[in-house]
Amino acid sequence: MKKFFRLTIILVIALFSTVYFTACSYSFTGSSVPEHLHNILIHGFKDKTHSGEANLAELLTNLIVENFITDNSLTVIDKGKADSELSGSIISIKDRMETVTGETITQRKVTVKVKAVYRDNVKKKKVFDKTFSAFATYNNNADDVVQARAEAIATALKQISDDILMAVVARW
Repeated sequence: MKKFFRLTIILVIALFSTVYFTACSYSFTGSSVPEHLHNILIHGFKDKTHSGEANLAELLTNLIVENFITDNSLTVIDKGKADSELSGSIISIKDRMETVTGETITQRKVTVKVKAVYRDNVKKKKVFDKTFSAFATYNNNADDVVQARAEAIATALKQISDDILMAVVARW
């Protein structure tokens, strides 16, 4: 009887957790951003990788801006005096073999690192100066391996943009 009761409790907790977390959306609107911060100026991120990849900085900057607009915790402004500012650089892209089948490399792993700095201009302090990293894999035998690699890089940049948003809106 005790085992049945414990199992029932565990199932109820699991069901409640599943329903609760499924019902929650990704947005952190109303999160713990301090009341004195209302807007953010996102400077164009720079590409310091010397990798030759086209439009990396623009892609990351656009992903971050889209995240903040969607989240709506801080209003994104493009000029003027902002309550807060975000800037940074893509500092590295590393591509290495991940899976080898026989003598053929079948999967590659691309890792991207970004340094981001977030400032609270109202209180005149640096909130963080941090490095973010993410990776994605791609098929080295794809019909268009260049496109597969570009998609893996975009996936890693999307994860980094999500992580930066979380660091700004949820780390107070």
